[in-house]
Formats: sequence, structure tokens, C-alpha cells
Amino acid sequence: MKLWKTILAAAVLALAGSQAFAARTDLVIGITLEPPHLDPTAGAAAAIDEVLYANVFEGLTRIGPNGEVLPDLAESWAISDDGKVYTFKLRTGVKFHDGSDFDAGDVKFSLDRARADNSVNAQKALFAAIDTVEVVDPATVKVTLKNPQGSFLYNLGWGDAVIVAPESADTNKEKPIGTGPFKFQSWAKGSSITLVKSDTYWGAPVFLDKAEFRIVPDAAAAVPALLSGDIQAFPFFDPDSVAQVKDDPRFKVVIGSTEGETILAINNKKPPFDKLEVRQAIAFALDRKAIIDGASAGLGVPIGSHMSPASKAYVDLTGLYPHNVDKAKELLKQAGLENGFKAMLKLPPPSYARLGGEIIASQLRDVGIDLEIIPVEWAQWLDQVFTKKDYDLTIVSHTEPNDIDIYSRKDYYFNYDNPAFDKIIAELNLTSDDAKRNTLLGEAQKILADDAVVGFLYELPKVGVWDAKLQGLWENAPIQANDLTKVKWTD
Repeated sequence: MKLWKTILAAAVLALAGSQAFAARTDLVIGITLEPPHLDPTAGAAAAIDEVLYANVFEGLTRIGPNGEVLPDLAESWAISDDGKVYTFKLRTGVKFHDGSDFDAGDVKFSLDRARADNSVNAQKALFAAIDTVEVVDPATVKVTLKNPQGSFLYNLGWGDAVIVAPESADTNKEKPIGTGPFKFQSWAKGSSITLVKSDTYWGAPVFLDKAEFRIVPDAAAAVPALLSGDIQAFPFFDPDSVAQVKDDPRFKVVIGSTEGETILAINNKKPPFDKLEVRQAIAFALDRKAIIDGASAGLGVPIGSHMSPASKAYVDLTGLYPHNVDKAKELLKQAGLENGFKAMLKLPPPSYARLGGEIIASQLRDVGIDLEIIPVEWAQWLDQVFTKKDYDLTIVSHTEPNDIDIYSRKDYYFNYDNPAFDKIIAELNLTSDDAKRNTLLGEAQKILADDAVVGFLYELPKVGVWDAKLQGLWENAPIQANDLTKVKWTD
């Protein structure tokens, strides 16, 4: 009897010990901006993908942590010799979170919807090369392009290209239903968005049972939230706050790269910004080092055109417009503006914009350009600046990957129009050879720099801070995402 009691006690202690040291399965993640809605196929805000990409929604392909194209809902594909026909073999047994089956019909619906005349997809241009989408059988889709497109498989990995079901597409903004490893549980507006593990996921099960994205717009509140343990990870942390946690062994501080070209955007068709000399004057007036030091704690990498320094196609054009107040004043004089002029600078909420805006306003004031700073909320920025083009200048970080083609879009908010640039982008879209593509991308970067289309500032650093016991969060940000598929707690 005593032996039995001893064995029983030991078993109880062992069980208690295993429970005490079992790895956590919940996570609270801090994000700065609240998404305007939860449908990646119907909005330009990066915050949508930062919550939902790879977690709730999936595409035919996906982009990995190093920017590579990986299979996703398409397990394989074949490409015709002329590069125009892609035949995708789909995974079978996949279900949407509402229990409905995923098949080729959903792929056709999603791609046709994204490229339709009435499409509200923020990246509709990604699908412009598609001619037809055919259902061969429930597990096979054939996509025929109007012309070869070297970036087609990469484009399908964007958040804008995720697959949705016709039954739930119209309600995804409030109740997103995808095929991913997490399903949507709740959205407390202004507070948090909660995802929970999907028990019907087709792939490898995730380690987390629950993930809450806590909205923390005030950078000053992030550090206390970390120190108290209320929030365990900030994948995109305010660079100015890093010093407060970098020496704390409880946290890991990771500084990586992004695809976020941070720019002083210019309305190219609005006088006097329609004059090349004015835009060039602005470029010479900008002191990138001071902007980087003040707006990104010195962590940003200066850029001279719209390309990430991490890209193999990157051309360093930062020397084209060195900081030169006298040169800026001379160019304004050539433009007939020797007495300067007034303009509006609309600034969205991120600290890089608000802090950078103050610095840039001071620098432009030195050459005679007097800026009225107008802070706007993110929804206002999307409406006034991005959609209605009602602005003079603004600051924003373009986090979409490999998106230099946006300067060729006639309805884009830069209001830029250059046939020579458009010709290069058209040729780029027809080219799949990497070396040739890199040459064309170099030429495109040079045109944008010569035209001073915008004020190119720096590549946004990805500063991540999270609990030292967390593994699997992305160190770099090749796309705008917080992919939780590999995230887990260690002992």
C-alpha cells in the first residue's frame, strides 16, 4: 500500500510538473495601426495583411521569410514553353473556415473578381496580364496570360491575391473566412483582433491556439505593455523606443530589412510641383541623414530611388541629390519661385511620418518652401491622399514588395506620367530572365531619380522586439505580414 501511494504521488507530481512547464500556446502581438477592414483583396492598408496574410487567408503561392516564392494552395504548377499558360495543381481536402470545400471554382472566382472592371482590389494591376482562367477539374486550374510575365508567380503570393469563396467574399471585411491555419474569432473595434487555431487546416498544425493582435497606436505605450507582459511581441517596433528594452534579457531585439520605401510623395500634376526644377529643389533640400536620425533612430538605409537596398536589382542613386541648400534655391529661382511658396504636408499616424514631417518642414523652410503640416488619420489619408489625390506633399512608406511599377499607373496618387518609364515597365512585364529584369529595373530607377518624382528618403527598418522565449517570428519583412505559422514558445 505504501509503495502504491508513493508511485501515485510521484505520478501526480510528474503530471503537475509537465503542466507547469508546458509551453504557452497563446500570444498577444502589438500592432500600431488598426485595419480599416479585414479583406486583403479590397484595401491598400498594410495593416490588413499584417493580421491576416498566411494566418487566415492563403493564395495559390505565398512569399516566404526570405522573399522566395513557395507553393501554397497550389501544390505544384507547370508553365508552357511560351510562358503564357500556367497549369496549377491544387491541394485537395482543403476547407474554408465555414466548412465549405475549396476547389478550382474558388480560384477562378477570386482571380476573375480581382481583375474585373468593377474590382476594388488595391493591386488590380497585378492581374492585368491574365487573359482567361479555366477550371480543368476540381483540382486543376489553367491560367492563360496575354503575354509572358516574369513576376506572375510572385504576384500571386501577394495578400491581394489570396483565394476567397464566392459565398463569403462580400462579408470578409467584417468576418473574414479563409483556408489558413487560423480562423477569425472576434474584432473589438479600436482594441484588438483575435484569431484562433483552425482544427480543419489542411497543412501542418500551428503551435499557437490563440493569437490576439492588440492595437497600440501610441508608441509610448508599447514599452510598458512589453515590460508588464500584457503584450509579448511587437514585430514592428518604434525605433526610438529600442534603447529602453535592448539590454533587458527578457526580450529579443531584431533589426531586419523591409520592402518599405519611405518617401516624401509629391503630387506631380499640381502646380508648382509639375515643374521638374521644383521637385529637384526639394530633393536637394532634403538631408537624408538628419531625417533618418530623427525619424528612424538612425536605423533606416538611405535610398535614391524606389528599390530596396536588399534587392539584387538595387542601384545606389543617393549621390544624385546631395544635401545642398544653395542648389535648391537656385532651382527654385529657375522655376520663377525665388521668393518661395507655401504648400500642405499631410501626415498619416506612423511615427516615421509625423517625426519625419517636422524635420522635412524645417529643411524645406530653409530654401523658402513654407509647409503647413496637417496630421490625418489613416482612413483620412487613404481617402484624401491615396484615392482623391487631394494633397501637395505627404510622407508614407510603401511596403508592398517589388512595386516600382506603381509609377506607371495613370490613376496612382503620384500623378506621374513618363512614356519612357512606362515603356521600360511594359518590357519588364514581358521579361522573365533575371539578368535582363535587373537591367531594366536599374533603368527604371534612374528615370525616377532623374525626374525627382518623389523625395526618396530611406528604406524602413524592421525593428522587432519580442519575448526571448518566442521563436518563429519573421526577422525581415519581404512583404507586409506577421506570419504566425511557425511561431511557438520555448521553455
